[in-house]
Amino acid sequence: MTTQRAKILVLDDDAELRAMLERYLSQHDYLVRTVADARQLERLLVREPFDLLILDLTMPGEDGLSVCNRLRSQGETLPILMLTARGDPVDRILGLEVGADDYLAKPFNPRELLARVQAHLRRQHMLGAAPAALTEAPITFGPYTLDVSRRTLKRGEALVELTSGEFELLRALATHPNRPLGRERLVELARGRDISLGDRAVDVQILRLRRLIEVDPTNPRFIQTVRGVGYVFVSEAEAS
Repeated sequence: MTTQRAKILVLDDDAELRAMLERYLSQHDYLVRTVADARQLERLLVREPFDLLILDLTMPGEDGLSVCNRLRSQGETLPILMLTARGDPVDRILGLEVGADDYLAKPFNPRELLARVQAHLRRQHMLGAAPAALTEAPITFGPYTLDVSRRTLKRGEALVELTSGEFELLRALATHPNRPLGRERLVELARGRDISLGDRAVDVQILRLRRLIEVDPTNPRFIQTVRGVGYVFVSEAEAS
C-alpha cells in the first residue's frame, strides 16, 4: 500500500528561489509546483488540489498579503506559509491577520522551512480526520436549505432526496460559493484525495444535481459551467 505524496504550491517572483525550493522539497518526496505570479496561482488552484502554499510577501503586482486575503475570503483553507525579505514584526502580524498560518523571514535555512512544512502537513492531516462539516451552518440558496450537519437538502419543508455522492458534490460547491472549481478540485473537496473520478463522471453527477435543483437544467441558475475550468456555485442567484 502506497502513501500519496503531499502537493506543495510555491508562489515567488524569484526564479532562483523557486528552483531551489522545488529541488529541495522534491528531494524530500513532495510533489512541488511553482508559479511566478498571482494569475498563474489562480489558474492552478482551480484545476488541482494542493496541501500547502508557500507564498512570497513582497512581489510586483499583487503582493502576498493581498493574495492571502483573497484566497481566505474565497473559502480556501489550505495552509499558507508566508515568506518575506523583511523582518519587521508588523509584516508577520499583518500576514497572520489576513489568514497566513506561518511566517518565515528570508534568508532562511532550508531545513527550518522543511520542518515547518512537515508540521503544517501533519496538522492538516489530523484536522482532516475529524468531520469539519459538523460545525457548518445551514446554507440557503433560492428556495433550498442545505443542512451540512444533518446531511439534508430541503425545498421549503419538503425533503429532496440525494445520494451520498450527490450530497457531497453539492456540499463542496455550496461551501465554496462564487469560486470556479476544476473537476479534480471538486472531487478532492467532495470525496478526498484518495478518490479518482474522470471528468465525465463529474459531469454526469453535476447533471443529476441540476435536474434536482434547477428550474431549467439546461439554463442553470445555481450550478453554472465555467468553460475551460469546471463549475461554479452562484450563491446569490434566486429561484424564479
